[in-house]
Amino acid sequence: MTSQFLLYYKLGIRYILDIYNVEYILFLISLLVVFTIKDWKRVIILLVFFILGYTITISLASFKVIKYNYELIEYLLPLTIFFTSFSNVFKKKDNFRYQGNMRKNYFLALVFGAIHGFSYSRYLTGITNGSMKVWDQFFAFNLGIGSGQIVVSLSFLLIAFIFVSLIGINRRDWVMVISSGIAGVALTLMFESRFWLD
Repeated sequence: MTSQFLLYYKLGIRYILDIYNVEYILFLISLLVVFTIKDWKRVIILLVFFILGYTITISLASFKVIKYNYELIEYLLPLTIFFTSFSNVFKKKDNFRYQGNMRKNYFLALVFGAIHGFSYSRYLTGITNGSMKVWDQFFAFNLGIGSGQIVVSLSFLLIAFIFVSLIGINRRDWVMVISSGIAGVALTLMFESRFWLD
């Protein structure tokens, strides 16, 4: 790896794991909370859909193929979190592995991932000053984002395994508590968005 490739790879990881960008972590958790470690194949599919979604928009936006309203995107980010986590609350008891629910999460990962891609793009174009190299900057940053999301996913699934499988917390209660808490945070972020002030 070149030094610049490694630099942007690390920037991508840090951007996802940064506590000041907590909405990215919360969205991923709201998607993952209905899964367990036993569902690792479905989690991989989920991440593939999510990565596909944001890769499309980060590519188009970073290379200025399409334009977007940044304030609107910043409002939509917590909205995607709220919708995803709130919908978890209404999933039927002991029915988390129902194929329809899984497909719904894949769809949300793809569509909402595309919205998140616009936000990633703003950061990337900011640190490259609008002049970007495909390999050393764009690809490295995108790969870093994906790596960061894998770290979040594995960490959360491990925590879920400890609480649900080892400690014995009811799976439905686990989903309800985590999803409700995330939905509450998302609501706060929505009302704090500058979009409301314009």
